[in-house]
Amino acid sequence: MDRQGDESGHWRPSATLEALRFRAKCLRALREFFHTRDVLEVETPVASSSGTVDLWIDSFEVQSHLRHQTLWLQTSPEFHMKRLLAAGSGPIWQMSRVFRDEGRGRWHQNEFSMLEWYRPGWTLRDLCREVEDLVRELVPTLPAARWMSYREAFLERAGVDPFADPIDKIRRAVEETNAVLPSLGSVDRDGWLDLLLVSRVEPGLGEHEPIFLWGYPPSRAALARLGDDAGHPVALRAEMYWKGVELTNAYDELVDPAEQLQRFQEEHRARLAMGKPTPPIDHGLVQALRHGMPRGAGVALGFDRLVALAMGVDSISQVIAFAED
Repeated sequence: MDRQGDESGHWRPSATLEALRFRAKCLRALREFFHTRDVLEVETPVASSSGTVDLWIDSFEVQSHLRHQTLWLQTSPEFHMKRLLAAGSGPIWQMSRVFRDEGRGRWHQNEFSMLEWYRPGWTLRDLCREVEDLVRELVPTLPAARWMSYREAFLERAGVDPFADPIDKIRRAVEETNAVLPSLGSVDRDGWLDLLLVSRVEPGLGEHEPIFLWGYPPSRAALARLGDDAGHPVALRAEMYWKGVELTNAYDELVDPAEQLQRFQEEHRARLAMGKPTPPIDHGLVQALRHGMPRGAGVALGFDRLVALAMGVDSISQVIAFAED
């Protein structure tokens, strides 16, 4: 029977009314959190003529029949928010609906809510302290977070030095997990490290206390500046894990327009080479950086994940009114 004639209850919400009331309470708390700290709430477009060219984040395309144009549903409000920063907005935050063309699961939906905010003049550590403060608003018993470098995490949890060990050792460590492996010819060093991160490093990370994982390889810098960790060049980004779930992704933001354009162009070529749908590069962001975006830090937080963890449930579908199955 098709769903139009299905009387089995498929029409019902995926979350209970109790969960939705708790979600609303969390949103009120976050709005008050930023209001008391004088951070401006903003709204930016959901559909745009450009989008992310990140190799590992796929966008949904939509067609405008009146404009005869392809638009891209935003995977993050980041680019438009940075244009506001360059225009002199000062600290800003936003709760936005974002869309990613990826698999669904306990912690993944194609459409979800992302909390994102930016602090001009702040360091990455400054911002991550505020991340802790915000999460503690919803979970007063949250333990103090611990910082762990990307290298330290791989050595401790997988027995691999991600910066020094040969690719064969990294591959063997992945194979020992019995993970589903792609064809060997399609995976480079970064790909094997990503597989090892998912299969051996992430599971259970932050189970007893939140962990800020920081110091990623430069190839994983995305829109973060580069720095140094014990002689290794690293991306100045930090991801917060709590109870094995990646909750936030924070950057010491890249503000160099030439470097940003170069990264966009390299990612654009890589997507085309892999035959992936490829949005146009967002030259509006590059122009904003040329105008002068202030140095600072920004973070994206999975709001659905935070609500689920705060409520003590084991999937985001339990805190989303109508999750896709």
